[in-house]
Amino acid sequence: MQAPDRVVQCAMDRLPQTLGELEALSRIPSVSAPGFPPSEVSRCAREVARLLEEVGLQKVELLGPAGVHPYVVAEWTEAGPEKPTLLLYAHYDVQPPGRETHWHSPPFDPEKREGRLYGRGVVDDKAGILILISAVRAWFESEGTLPVNVKFVVEGEEEIGSTHLESFLLETKERLSADIIVLTDTANLETGLPSLTTSLRGLVNVDVHVKLLDHPLHSGMWGGPIGDAATALTALLGRLFDAQGEVILPGLSDDVPELSQHEKKALAELPFSRASFRTDAGLMPGSRTTAASEASVYEQLWNHPAVAITALEAIPLDRAANQLIDSAAARVSVRLAPGQNAERVRDLLVEFLSTNPPFGAQVTLECEAAVPGWRRSSEGSDIEAARRALARGYGREPVLIGCGGSIPFVAPFSRALSGAPAVLLGLEDPICNAHGENESLHLGDFRSALISAVHLLAEFSDFLEMQAEETGRVGEA
Repeated sequence: MQAPDRVVQCAMDRLPQTLGELEALSRIPSVSAPGFPPSEVSRCAREVARLLEEVGLQKVELLGPAGVHPYVVAEWTEAGPEKPTLLLYAHYDVQPPGRETHWHSPPFDPEKREGRLYGRGVVDDKAGILILISAVRAWFESEGTLPVNVKFVVEGEEEIGSTHLESFLLETKERLSADIIVLTDTANLETGLPSLTTSLRGLVNVDVHVKLLDHPLHSGMWGGPIGDAATALTALLGRLFDAQGEVILPGLSDDVPELSQHEKKALAELPFSRASFRTDAGLMPGSRTTAASEASVYEQLWNHPAVAITALEAIPLDRAANQLIDSAAARVSVRLAPGQNAERVRDLLVEFLSTNPPFGAQVTLECEAAVPGWRRSSEGSDIEAARRALARGYGREPVLIGCGGSIPFVAPFSRALSGAPAVLLGLEDPICNAHGENESLHLGDFRSALISAVHLLAEFSDFLEMQAEETGRVGEA
């Protein structure tokens, strides 16, 4: 079932207002990370709540334990029990702005340039919030009703790991019960190419602290017989890679699930340009990719583990002196293939980094995160409904993709809501630079995603019947 033309037209007529609301929301510096004002996060939550109330949603509340960035919840369940209930998720918190000198316009003063909107949070994930709200508004304003029941949960801790989300979902399980979960926080494979994400990599982060001296020493007076912590740390980290940059952590890939020939064929059929891949990544001239694997780039990104040093601390260059450093630290980050055991990889990495450290240095290890990946079936009535909606919005058939990143809240959502299927879609594209400076949203894709969301509500109106038919076919088989 597709949405009536008048609903789509209503959404398009209000598109300038929707973009204005996105810009206003993006001016609120709702950085959830420690060291930034929590009052701004709360202010953003209140503004999201105001928007939800304004479009006609009911029971709009800010919930959550004291001291935690609030969850904004709302609902409209007047479609009746014969219609499915969609739980719509997005998050209003954002990453820190990073190096403000590297922004071409102020991070919290959104600016349109060459068909894109630039600003922190415009694509990750405030555009997702406005897409969902505006689709609901278009139905209410043109039809006076919705074709499905909807519940909203808009989070304020996603960018700091969704630490309290699972417990919050369990506490509010009855209120948030739903038949389908729609999460708007993923990406499209290319600009203008709608994509549904069916797998996510997991994540293990281990912080490594190396201490070799009880105080810094003059490098001329002591260097030679005495080593330093920075050198010990880099030597230790260097053991993780060979000269070509390939990861050589023993046992890392032992539990990586093998892809079927059908899955490999599907990956091979996705559009891919090596030149565009290099350009989008920002590889410098002469730089090469590290992977020597025969697997495709998409298989490596979505279904293989990867290791990176995501933090490195000793003495900043502007404070450097001719001295031997007493201590140094780093964060080793491992992206896990879907299906890998996060605890096994954590223990493997900890043992490897603590064994026979260079110069006999003291090594202390702390696990910052150990989150498994996620995978869902690429088939099902929910996926087919989402495909039809996206095709209508973008004018192109969508593709099914994986995600090399980790979204820790997806599995808790499904667990807490009795295994309700999760449909993952979003607005990021390869050059949006989410989490980096000059984050941006493609305005054409924003328009297409809004049309898709309007149709998505209609497409899911028959989900319970489609699900019953699907179950019946499985039973007959």
